[in-house]
Amino acid sequence: MNKIYADNAATTKLSLSAFEEMKKYLIDDYSNPSQPYSFSKKSKLALKNARKMIAEYINASPEEIFFTSGGSESDNWAIKCFGLSNDVRNIFTSEIEHHAVLNSCEAVNHSFVKLKVDSNGIVNKETLEKALAQEKEQVASCETSFVSIMMANNEIGTIEPIKELAQTAHKYGACFHTDAVQCVGHMKIDVKELDVDMLSASAHKFNGPKGIGFLYIKKGTILHQLINGGAQENGYRAGTENVASIVGMATALKENLDNLDANVKHITEVENAFVSKLIEYKIDFIRNGAEYHMPGIVNISIKDSNGEMLLHRLDLMGIYISTGSACDSVNNQVSHVIKAIRVPQDYSEGTIRISFGKDNTIEDAIAIADAIKKVIDGNSIINKKRS
Repeated sequence: MNKIYADNAATTKLSLSAFEEMKKYLIDDYSNPSQPYSFSKKSKLALKNARKMIAEYINASPEEIFFTSGGSESDNWAIKCFGLSNDVRNIFTSEIEHHAVLNSCEAVNHSFVKLKVDSNGIVNKETLEKALAQEKEQVASCETSFVSIMMANNEIGTIEPIKELAQTAHKYGACFHTDAVQCVGHMKIDVKELDVDMLSASAHKFNGPKGIGFLYIKKGTILHQLINGGAQENGYRAGTENVASIVGMATALKENLDNLDANVKHITEVENAFVSKLIEYKIDFIRNGAEYHMPGIVNISIKDSNGEMLLHRLDLMGIYISTGSACDSVNNQVSHVIKAIRVPQDYSEGTIRISFGKDNTIEDAIAIADAIKKVIDGNSIINKKRS
């Protein structure tokens, strides 16, 4: 049975070129880059070049790039350590953020503000401005306030107006962070143009290795150390660097962005073929998210269905999709994102996410649509209201 992997928003296949580059620093040039002897020169240079390459792709300076274990760590560092450094008064985020953001906000400030989103999952500039204006009425300045809004939602793919939101935050003196885990490697990002203070990224979302990512911290942003014990990452995150994975991350990012236009075109064609088939089959579904969304992320809610059961039936057919965030899949409940965008109850429990990547084909898209139709038509257990 040929498998079809369509859960690329959860993780992606490691790039072969990234793997080949990584092997050099696992087998041959495996030295600790912090050591002063000549054997460490190659690993030290590799670290420097990777940092420079990543910085160039987001229009940052190398000293503004800090390597982490991934998106969740980057989010935790940005939120918790800003709070420690600045005696943060209040945090503003959206109700559809990844739990790495929501739980970090709660850990810092139990009274943090969850901003409402519209039915497409968009945080409007006016919503943020109203919240910050109310905050300013109570304090002289919002300089100890923190705003964290994700660049694109991992479940429904909606892309947020980050530049407008960052400018609004700065108008009131607040610090602005964005979780860009779903975007880095899949769209052009210019941190100066976006005017963000911090940005989180994770390599395994763009065909890099798992367990590595980075946090962009704008020069001048006051942030507490994450890990004490050494001079690595300019003294902010102690511990021997994972050189092989850092090199793999930089290699995968370069490969994806060098082929960005072709990748986006192909993924969009695959996505359109899938949605067109669902419409052709007259499946009663709602497409969740905004028209301006991350290419390849298709979140649908099928009327009177059970998304979890549908996922498992497709699994038996060798098709791998999800019902939402991989980090929240154990709960088997309607996700906080679907609740926030107010999907009707007779559709919400039938929510699934298909996320296509550059390796998927139009044939994959049609096969998944065929399988969904087959399961819905032939299995009453999927349709919870059928007898």
